[in-house]
Amino acid sequence: MPGLTAAREVVMDTPFGPPSDAYVVGELEGRRVVFLARHGRGHRLTPSELNFRANIFGFKLLGVDQILSLSAVGSLQEQHRPLDFVLPSQFFDRTRGRVSTFFGGGLVAHVSFADPVCGRLVQELAAVCRAAGVNVHEGGTYLCMEGPAFSTRAESNLYRAWGMDVIGMTNLQEAKLAREAEICYATVAMVTDFDCWHPDHDAVTVEQILANLQRNAGNAAEVIRRTVKSLAPADAPRRCHCNTALAHALITDPATVPAETRQRLAAIVGKYLDPKTIS
Repeated sequence: MPGLTAAREVVMDTPFGPPSDAYVVGELEGRRVVFLARHGRGHRLTPSELNFRANIFGFKLLGVDQILSLSAVGSLQEQHRPLDFVLPSQFFDRTRGRVSTFFGGGLVAHVSFADPVCGRLVQELAAVCRAAGVNVHEGGTYLCMEGPAFSTRAESNLYRAWGMDVIGMTNLQEAKLAREAEICYATVAMVTDFDCWHPDHDAVTVEQILANLQRNAGNAAEVIRRTVKSLAPADAPRRCHCNTALAHALITDPATVPAETRQRLAAIVGKYLDPKTIS
């Protein structure tokens, strides 16, 4: 990441196991930032192998309150062309059996997920993309599939008929867990190619996709740098409701929550449960 200074690695464990890799903590444009390679450095982990809970919980423990998620995606619509950035406002789940909640073990919460990303962050990102000369599409739906194989042509055409915009394999679970952790979350979906519905798809080579990835990475670095600079300081009040997502979501009587669960989730629910009862 150009411009990152005072970088250091933080290796941690969480109540949900180890994250994908060490976190890189540093400063960018005078702001403290934390980076995590979701698939591990060297891209060692498939989407289904990712420990989403550990990754988001680790961010929470490090004091992160806003996540800008960068993801390579395929396009399901003609207007979203390779090298474009899409800032989805919705997700559609086509995964199977992935754990996407911190809750359970005697504590139940039902967070609102009608609007799954932070609208304030999306607006910031859209403005920065335009200023940086990146062709950006604000809004749309990210279909999250299981993978690691890509779609069949029949599936791809069905997703298009449903009105889906881009397809990827990771961001839905991240968004759900970030909401439960009361962390603002937004996806920067970087289009590398058209999904297999497109008549030119079979002519796309691995070399072309890798070239698009490299060009997207350069644009992403510039967008992230500018966005970090434009965001309000960490101690400023957030102009959204992400940081109070659990205020009316906890269903369980606090007196019945097991001590082990209280302790495991203290970083997330401590302010809502009687602190005297958290061991």
